[in-house]
Amino acid sequence: MNAVTLEIPGDIAQALRLPPPECESRLRLELAAALAARRILGLGKAAELAGYPPLRFEEERRHRYVRMHYDETDLAQDLASACGRQ
Repeated sequence: MNAVTLEIPGDIAQALRLPPPECESRLRLELAAALAARRILGLGKAAELAGYPPLRFEEERRHRYVRMHYDETDLAQDLASACGRQ
């Protein structure tokens, strides 16, 4: 799959209660946390999307009280991804 670009209209971007310098990084983190919580994206890839090391992403996720349903299959997939296997 090619890269996906999400465009946020100017009026919505201005309505965000985020300082402009950190807007993109915060939106990446929020999107990554939401996708991981819904099991649309694994934790490792969600951390990558957020631009955080995995342990730091986990701290941010817990800070937001985002519950995860993480089972043995998820662990195996994350380990395979971390080792460069699919």
